[in-house]
Amino acid sequence: MKTLIQTVVISTLMIIAGPAWSAHGSTSHAIQILTCEQDSDTSDAKVETMASEWLKAAKKIKGGENLQLSLHFPVAAKSGEIDLLMVLKTHSLGEWGTFMDNYPGSAAEKIDTKYKDDLDCGDSSLWESVEVN
Repeated sequence: MKTLIQTVVISTLMIIAGPAWSAHGSTSHAIQILTCEQDSDTSDAKVETMASEWLKAAKKIKGGENLQLSLHFPVAAKSGEIDLLMVLKTHSLGEWGTFMDNYPGSAAEKIDTKYKDDLDCGDSSLWESVEVN
């Protein structure tokens, strides 16, 4: 339920803010950073497999065609209760909003449910990333 509420809130914000921010051009991207806790019995390799399965399903959702996903495991960091960061990247905030609008009930959401005991990514933040040359 918490994930659904976050999805609705972020989606609504993207609908409002997307057009204004998309004016930045092709060098800006929407990035969602999820902080995740991994079950002690779940290996990093299993997390990678789960993420790959999720990404394949997410790319089939309208707005998710260009979605990129990376996992960030801490090596030398004070991360507290965080076991890893999951970073999702799209070409624009508008594209992100479209993806989030179409996420509820999707195959990707079903994968979230399937692995809910292995990985909990309850907290997230949405960022605009601007590449600097």
